[in-house]
Amino acid sequence: MHSDVHLLLHLYRAADLRHDAAAFHPVERPMLRHRMGWTMIELGLRLTQAGTAPAARTA
Repeated sequence: MHSDVHLLLHLYRAADLRHDAAAFHPVERPMLRHRMGWTMIELGLRLTQAGTAPAARTA
């Protein structure tokens, strides 16, 4: 394949990818991240209060 044809195909593909990227709008779910973070904190606190977590040892 000639280099000029390869470059032209690359430019078309890059333009197509840019168009797709501009049209993509991810759905933001900050509430889910917030709830997961607090759930992990609550789980950690329960583990430490229940005594099921191994005690920290010092040398």
